[in-house]
Amino acid sequence: MTHQQRPSLVLAPSVNTTTVVTTTTTTTAYAPIQLPPLPPPAEPKDPREYPLLHANFPSSIKRFPLVFPNGSRATFRDGTDGEGDLDEEEPVPSGKGWTMIRPDSTGSSSKVVGLAEAVERYGRKRSHGADNMMEGVEPTTERETHTPPRKKARATHLPPITTLNAAAPPSPLPSPHGSPPPQTIWPSAPPSGASSPQPQAPLQPDLALTTLLTLPSLLSHFTSLPQPLQSHFLLTLLRHSPLPVLRTLHSILTPTLARDFLTLLPPELASHVLSFLPYSTVVRASRVSKAWRAIIDSDPVLWSDLLKSTKIWFGGVTERAFAHSIYARRRLNIPPTPQTLPLSHPYKMLFKSRQLTRTRWVDNENPKHRSFPAHGSSVVTCLLLSHGRIISASDDHSIHVYSPLTGELLQMLDGHEGGVWALAACKDTLVSGSTDRTVRIWNLATGRCTHIFGGHTSTVRCLAIVKPEWIEIEGEGGVITKEKWPKRSVIVTGSRDHSLRVWTLPRPDDPEYRCYGADDSEADPADEDADDNPYHKMHLEGHDHAVRALAARGRTLVSGSYDCTVRIWDIVTGECKWVLVGHTQKVYSVVLDIHRQIACSGSMDGTVRVWNLRTGQCQHTLTGHTSLVGLLGLSPSHLVSAAADSTLRIWDPESGELRHTLAAHTGAITCFQHDEFKVLSGSDGTLKMWNVRDGTVVRDLLTGIQGVWQVVFEGRWCVAASNRNPATVLDVWDFGSDEDEWIGEPPSGFYDDDTEEEDEVEEIEQADVDAMDQDLEVEASEESAEPEEPQECARDSSQPLAVEVEDVPMERVEGIRASKWAPPSKPSGHQRNRPVLGEPSGRAISHPADGIPSRLPPINETPTRPRIRQKQRR
Repeated sequence: MTHQQRPSLVLAPSVNTTTVVTTTTTTTAYAPIQLPPLPPPAEPKDPREYPLLHANFPSSIKRFPLVFPNGSRATFRDGTDGEGDLDEEEPVPSGKGWTMIRPDSTGSSSKVVGLAEAVERYGRKRSHGADNMMEGVEPTTERETHTPPRKKARATHLPPITTLNAAAPPSPLPSPHGSPPPQTIWPSAPPSGASSPQPQAPLQPDLALTTLLTLPSLLSHFTSLPQPLQSHFLLTLLRHSPLPVLRTLHSILTPTLARDFLTLLPPELASHVLSFLPYSTVVRASRVSKAWRAIIDSDPVLWSDLLKSTKIWFGGVTERAFAHSIYARRRLNIPPTPQTLPLSHPYKMLFKSRQLTRTRWVDNENPKHRSFPAHGSSVVTCLLLSHGRIISASDDHSIHVYSPLTGELLQMLDGHEGGVWALAACKDTLVSGSTDRTVRIWNLATGRCTHIFGGHTSTVRCLAIVKPEWIEIEGEGGVITKEKWPKRSVIVTGSRDHSLRVWTLPRPDDPEYRCYGADDSEADPADEDADDNPYHKMHLEGHDHAVRALAARGRTLVSGSYDCTVRIWDIVTGECKWVLVGHTQKVYSVVLDIHRQIACSGSMDGTVRVWNLRTGQCQHTLTGHTSLVGLLGLSPSHLVSAAADSTLRIWDPESGELRHTLAAHTGAITCFQHDEFKVLSGSDGTLKMWNVRDGTVVRDLLTGIQGVWQVVFEGRWCVAASNRNPATVLDVWDFGSDEDEWIGEPPSGFYDDDTEEEDEVEEIEQADVDAMDQDLEVEASEESAEPEEPQECARDSSQPLAVEVEDVPMERVEGIRASKWAPPSKPSGHQRNRPVLGEPSGRAISHPADGIPSRLPPINETPTRPRIRQKQRR
């Protein structure tokens, strides 16, 4: 209640009944008596010390009835409830053609008189003689009555009625300034004649009214007392309070004095308290209130501890990659309206997704399943799941795009003149390699082939898209720095022509390019000089036989060849860092882990070798397979190999220990994929699911078929391409439900949700950073210029992989160290540090009429002064 509002006493209408020959009832309504206002509360220095200062009281003590000694009734209200509710009445019963009239209804409107005027009327009523039979009956405007004329009596004054009751006890608190004399709440009224009885006042004041009138003074005294005396006084009052009063106080004090300990604790202590709860209890606690939901959902320490305690934390690399992916999605999809609750931390989303992955694939015995034909009866050579699309390639020269929800064929990408044996996708960009010796780039949003690269002289058998990512670079003295490589996304292709090529991945708005012979069936694309292609970066030569497999991350490329060797390349400089010799037969598969600095290779000699990328030495030789090891898969905790001997083996990539042998197939393993929970493998006749942790068979997804060409899964989806004599069929399983928030993790562990939105303004801002990066590369090439060693590559393991940047302090940006020369981030939150590869400093590149640069110069042509970039406006 504010100090402008005053409490008041609403008197019940007085009813005076006089019985003569007839009975006349007069009802007088009184205006509310305005009680003295309470003093405004002083704002304390610390409002938390006075939690009841602005508490909302229940309506039972905001407004309640009073009965005075003479039977008069009144209603007290404290002034905070509105005026309109005083006039509220119960609905009047009515029906068709009738309405019930209340007994006290005197018309459509009643006159409300003040208390003083009512006393005057009482005096006038009693002024008539006692012999008048209509004495005390007052005519009203609402009801016509014909009464005899009244006799005029000599007026005498009625003693004033004050609010001070002689029987009232003194105030329990002394008044330091003395209490003012009580005021008269109504004026005197003339008395009736001597024969008339004393008029009865509308109310007889008692202790209740006296207390209400003296409440302001009492409150002023109370606030001036010391706190111990205040406590003593209130406790004394409570001791003498009946149970209903105590219940009312309890209903007010309980919610007011309640404390949400979790919101009052520092975040570190709140996280520590929650860490003792199992995850099922944590989830229930998040539903207690919005405040608890915000604390729990946004606590990275809590969810990382839960991931570890439930054994679904896999070292931190994949977890950080997942978090960066979620942040990238949020930057691109900012909600139009602010959220009522803060967004969940990515670790919470990861915990939920991994829990679903661990349970639904095993417990959901009847997942949604649909099958549909694809590619006629041809072999499916490649199969991808990318951004809600199923992408399949076949030896029938075609690439198909399907919807996993409906099985509908969305796009047919035709253009290759030979079988498609290599695929890679990144958002709306698809890269394909074929036996026609070309590499094609497709826009999946439009279905158009935008670029055709020629240069390989034989089948393009393998390829990969390498996107910029932060990697650790060991410098001189063993100092580790973090750098982002490559500076722009590239494509790496391996061919049966014994070589690899590196290409710049075109952006959607880059000029289209079609190699020589792309539109002429009689011309040979292999005759094109790849150096004329502005997107061609380098040609990596060294293998003596076909390149069968490759893997690339950051600036490291691993290639396996039929020449029985594995080579390690630097994508940026094109240098062959290591030639890994040890296999005795053809190498068919390779995998790479740049965080542990290891590469693994599988060979026709039946062995799997684990190589140390820092030293070039073979750490482990894994034996056990009796035939060709054609497939390898590497996750944070498991290395899985599949061979033509119909078995799969699960190894520890750190120690090389054999953990499990999966032996239930009857033919060569044609395809498989695994994660930290399961292995899906296909062979002649069946598609099986295994538990990767104990090596047991979980279920058969397909049986009674001729063969399984490919299998992929991500999150809730699984897709398999199989042969059912004679047709080729795609099977799709959905292990989730409609309400699941299930975010899958890609098998490679690398996400493409971040974007390279580099417009011309950003590129100009990046010019100095680009120049610095390229200058460092030039210095590195000058310092490391040595005579080329034999291909056995007995390189000194102490030689640094990159020049250490000593004079450039690094800053922490979202957990990643970035150069201080990087420009400030844009509002979208992107950390941009992406130069245009190979563009020289200090001079502009000439462009032909069609807008395509003639060539991008190699990295070692960059001068050491800052460039001046001249951009052609499109």
